[in-house]
Amino acid sequence: MALYIDDEVWASGEFYFFWKSYLWKICQNIMSDTTIKRFNRIVTILTQLQSKKIVKAQDLADRFEVSLRTIYRDIRTLEASGVPIISEAGIGYSIMEGYRLPPVMFTKEEAGSFVAAEKLMQQFTDDSLGAYYKAAMYKIKSVLRGYEKDWIDAIESQITINSSRELFNKDIPNALEIIFESIAEKRQIYLQYQALHADTHSERLIEPVGLFHEHNYWYMMAYCHLRKDYRQFRTDRILQIKRTQTPFLLAHGALDNYLKKEDPANKTKIVILVDKQVSKYMKSNTNYYGLISEKVKGKDVEMTFLTADVKDGFARWFLMFSDYATILEPQSLKHRVKEIITEAASRL
Repeated sequence: MALYIDDEVWASGEFYFFWKSYLWKICQNIMSDTTIKRFNRIVTILTQLQSKKIVKAQDLADRFEVSLRTIYRDIRTLEASGVPIISEAGIGYSIMEGYRLPPVMFTKEEAGSFVAAEKLMQQFTDDSLGAYYKAAMYKIKSVLRGYEKDWIDAIESQITINSSRELFNKDIPNALEIIFESIAEKRQIYLQYQALHADTHSERLIEPVGLFHEHNYWYMMAYCHLRKDYRQFRTDRILQIKRTQTPFLLAHGALDNYLKKEDPANKTKIVILVDKQVSKYMKSNTNYYGLISEKVKGKDVEMTFLTADVKDGFARWFLMFSDYATILEPQSLKHRVKEIITEAASRL
């Protein structure tokens, strides 16, 4: 027999607490009932009893379109499960003053995962979002039992996560907060943005689609009204960000849909042959430069890439391993590497 919980029960926000403390007892009382609707009704009755000071049996009967006798039976089921319900003739039902469903309980392993998450938040989000998470952690810790708090205290100072680079402009500590708000409320935001190869910053009105973390940087995918197209913006290059009251002009799809639309026509195929022992030192950056395949060929590994920045990005990265690697294609990459070597030699 399948157990179906309707949307209203889930949306109530109380189902999880109810499940932890009362589900088994209630199930024992209603297993003989042929309709699972009764389970949904009982959970919803409990939620309604908590949301109002007095609830009339007739109001419950009208809401669920059942008889008063059915409501009386449901109330008795809740009482049998340990819920302290007060019944006043001619007035209605209420829950005993001061009674609350028990708070959600965490295992020490779950509590430990919060510590790791907090450390990650400190390093991989901006100051504003990190502060919000820290405030949330205080609330989570407040419901932990004593030994769980001791367990967290014991490991908290023993975990450190170091980031090798600044992911956000420290002069704008609330960038993520504004971006999240823009996505949720569908309002444009104003940016001053410094592109990698531009001498001066540009001003943009954008409609954010989503955020993603890739190659140790945070990126925002957004529709740019200046470029009339979707663009990626690296968060550490944002010089200024402001809310606006201008609503989105376009309806945007899921973030994944835009990430998959990258045009391979704008990329160059590169094939190199690398000593197998050296190839392992390249692993941390191969995805960044667009690795699509690799094949072991004797003592070497043949790597194939699709990359957009051949002239400076890939060519200069290749030079780090060039004494153990051979360029198979394209010819333009060979010429560019020779140019860089010649220029470097002239400066020695």
